[in-house]
Amino acid sequence: MPKDAPLNSGAPEAPSGSHQRVSGMQTKLHRWAAADHGRRFDDLFNIVCDPATLLVAFERVAGNKGARTPGVDGLTVVNVERELGLPSYLEELQRVLKTGEFRPLPVRERTIPKPGGSGKVRRLGIPTVSDRVVQAALKLVLEPIFEADFLPVSYGFRPMRRAHDAIAEIHRYGAHGYRWVLDADIEACFDSIDHTALMDRVRARVKDTRVLRLVKAFLKAGVLIEGGGREETFTGTPQGGILSPLLANIALSALDKHVMEPWEPGGRMSTRGRRAHHRLHGRANWRIVRYADDFVVLVDGSRDDVASLREDIADVLHPLGLRLSPAKTQIVHMSDGFDFLGFHIQWRRKRGSNKWYVYTFIARRPIRQLKDKIRALTNRTSQRDPGTVLKRINSILRGWVNYFKHAVCKTTLKALDQFVWRRVTSWWMVLHRWRWKDVRRRFTDRNGRWHKLSADGIELFPMVSTAVTRYRYRGNTIPNPWTLKLA
Repeated sequence: MPKDAPLNSGAPEAPSGSHQRVSGMQTKLHRWAAADHGRRFDDLFNIVCDPATLLVAFERVAGNKGARTPGVDGLTVVNVERELGLPSYLEELQRVLKTGEFRPLPVRERTIPKPGGSGKVRRLGIPTVSDRVVQAALKLVLEPIFEADFLPVSYGFRPMRRAHDAIAEIHRYGAHGYRWVLDADIEACFDSIDHTALMDRVRARVKDTRVLRLVKAFLKAGVLIEGGGREETFTGTPQGGILSPLLANIALSALDKHVMEPWEPGGRMSTRGRRAHHRLHGRANWRIVRYADDFVVLVDGSRDDVASLREDIADVLHPLGLRLSPAKTQIVHMSDGFDFLGFHIQWRRKRGSNKWYVYTFIARRPIRQLKDKIRALTNRTSQRDPGTVLKRINSILRGWVNYFKHAVCKTTLKALDQFVWRRVTSWWMVLHRWRWKDVRRRFTDRNGRWHKLSADGIELFPMVSTAVTRYRYRGNTIPNPWTLKLA
């Protein structure tokens, strides 16, 4: 199809469910975007306002954890369904969108402490239910278009990609000589993105002015701060908005493309032979791995090469209104190790041999955070029901170990199991006024072997029972939902 051609949204369609209709629309958008990287899409607004799109968007909002959290209007998803009725609510939302009466309300600010005990807080913006539904509808339409342009080195907030893929890529290239690392963090990324630069990147793919006005309206909606009063948003996209991660990826794709330009077909790092020739003549090779606003640049070269790349990256980020955090950005050698996405990655000698490998361990911070959660649940003055507490502990432990089970962690898991066991038994001894012999009598058999701790039929989950396996590197073969449908 020619560039800038409108979608054939008025064509007759076969009767199907809302999810099938939206999925088919997304597949077409992605196919057209991938076939022509210079194409700008028009008439997207009618797809955003389509009843099927709004219904699927509402279902996604209702399925999120924040569905019970109200925005500035005080309404939750439950209020909408009970008081307004879903069909009439979606009809009215479609009407105000089409007539141009829709105006996003300011997001309600909520601050939460940042992890690590630094004392700093993260500002979240909670939109109203209607704003969330419209943002979700925009994401349904825009995501398949921009996914065609995103590079495979980006892993955060993208469909069918996860943090483990980023760690596996670092592991792979670290094992192949890329051992100097720029461990970078963008300072206040979501709060600082320049709106003009971001909208320019959106316009490169979207021609429909109604969609562009809608995206800009969300960027300019403002924040109702916790202390009272309204704060205008001249930069940034609020954390907590459904559309914000996609917009951040659109902005930061400029960084990915700049760093990975030599890897494009015909570039000086595009093949293994060219990279070897490049290195043979004393020039460095590099590769970026990014997860949202956290990224590392792996360099097969020297420390000076990394320092030069750092300055180059700072120049790329500046037009986007972004800058590297001086406190969190560092140049390290992989033999010293660095933390990324909760893992500690280090190139070290295998014990008992002279061979060196890249190992992935669990970083100290998530271990400390897990222990803090267990301590809070097993406070010795707590009078909570032991069965309820065990349920909550098991939920935390299962989620934690499923995330970290691909690291070298058997010893760590054993130590953590012992820590949890001691915390629970110490709490129960105070709660039930037991002595040590009472604990032994209840949780050992006649041969002196220990049973699992249990209460009300609920057993404490042993993390060490989880199989520790190497995560399979998927590289450039990671599909997305729309290429799978085309296959």
